[in-house]
Amino acid sequence: MRRWFALSRWLLTVAFVPLVGGCAGMGQTASTTNPIYVRANNDEYVWERTVDVVHDYLFEIERENRLDGLIETRYKTGSGLLEPWHGDSPTLSSRTESTLQSIRRKAYIRIAPSQGGYMVAVEAFKELEDVSGAANFAGGATFLENNPLQRDLTAVVGQPAPSGWIPKGRDAELEQALLSSIRTAFGEAAGQ
Repeated sequence: MRRWFALSRWLLTVAFVPLVGGCAGMGQTASTTNPIYVRANNDEYVWERTVDVVHDYLFEIERENRLDGLIETRYKTGSGLLEPWHGDSPTLSSRTESTLQSIRRKAYIRIAPSQGGYMVAVEAFKELEDVSGAANFAGGATFLENNPLQRDLTAVVGQPAPSGWIPKGRDAELEQALLSSIRTAFGEAAGQ
């Protein structure tokens, strides 16, 4: 019994030390102005570098419009403490929040030409899952006793019910992390 306890403690230590070490590096990011200025003379280069940074954070692109200079991502469920390879939760506090509550994020990146380069602006939005109507018992999601079965055979256009997500506003931590990564992708120092 004693040997099993020592072995289990060793396995837990081996499993969680890399996670704690990875999370310890997730401090506050340095404050960067929004939008940032990047020096470049090629539209295609700026666009592709920015898309690469978005993909590094494991966001999927929902829509790209080069004429408007807009990149819109799909909603991404917030990564928790046990998913250090995802970049959408850049700080320990945001990872803890995403671990304890369902969070999703979406980002909009705008690229506009400027004299001698481009201005890149990032807006990231965060939503909290609304679980007020969720049934908190075994089988509650499958068999709801308080709502009788309703058959509606008419075609439904749009969303018939609320989405179940509560907007929490802009996610400044994710915006700063994305801006910092974009600045680094263009080889510019953080202080410029």
